[in-house]
Amino acid sequence: MLRRREFIALALVGLASAPKAGSAFAQGGFPTRPIRLIVPFPPGGGVDVFARLLAEQLRETRRVTVVVENRAGANGTVGGVAVKQAEPDGYTLLFSATTHVMAKQVLKSPPYDPVADFTPIARVGEAPMLLVMSPKLPQTTIAEVVADARNHPERWTFATPALGSPSHLAILAFNKLAGFNLTIVAYRGTAPGLTDVAAGHVQLTIDPVLALLPMARSGNVKALALTSAKRSSLAPEIPTSAESGMPGLEFASWYGVWGPKGLPDNVVGWLNAACNEATRALAGAGRLVQAGIEPVVETPEQFARFIAADVARNGELLRAAKFEPV
Repeated sequence: MLRRREFIALALVGLASAPKAGSAFAQGGFPTRPIRLIVPFPPGGGVDVFARLLAEQLRETRRVTVVVENRAGANGTVGGVAVKQAEPDGYTLLFSATTHVMAKQVLKSPPYDPVADFTPIARVGEAPMLLVMSPKLPQTTIAEVVADARNHPERWTFATPALGSPSHLAILAFNKLAGFNLTIVAYRGTAPGLTDVAAGHVQLTIDPVLALLPMARSGNVKALALTSAKRSSLAPEIPTSAESGMPGLEFASWYGVWGPKGLPDNVVGWLNAACNEATRALAGAGRLVQAGIEPVVETPEQFARFIAADVARNGELLRAAKFEPV
């Protein structure tokens, strides 16, 4: 029988020679330093708001420092490039939405393949969207907007925070259902487009509820309808699209976390569990309801399958609109 000292010595040799499960775990576990969460849009939009909620909750539930960093520009790809080029160690992550996975469909020369060049970690929520209008206009329903736009399409322009975003795709669905093709102007995020709608320079926009509701409540923009099948408890006074005159306009934004390609499985597993735990905590505290978000808890594999189905559906919508990549 080995004496205790000999047993410990042999055990230490075995540990030293054992294969490492991933570089992030080699130095005492993951994480051992702050995590950067890159948001590829300016502050104040729906993606940014949710990213900050998640980062705050991760700090509370996992005692890990998560720093949200806004890297806006180039239709969300500036932030995407920063994550793609990062070391695949779990310390630089992307928080985005449909916009990210649609880069190949909306850009002529995207700087990466948004599916093949990233590791899906967790889808954490989805939210109905809100159609708002300049308060300087008299219309109060979608039906009234469509009636005027049919006769005077030059009077109506949509703002969108990015091509391929949930906003852009919902606007394409609006145009398809209305039977015309109103002009769509892409901005660098929600806030600048919303500012132009409030000022009357652009007439309409659609974006997640959490980004637009404060402006609607303050009267700076006029809420016309939610793109959901039923009214929201967050804003029960706002009708659905069907109630406002456009049945079939049902569209939701969704939010997820990605890492660079080649992220080790054990890092992905830790991050997925942490994101799911934070999402449950936010939902349990009522903070997602307050933001108009429905929680989503999935495995990385479920998230990957969801992405494939979403890209296929939205690709069909772009083709039906005869959208040309820019």
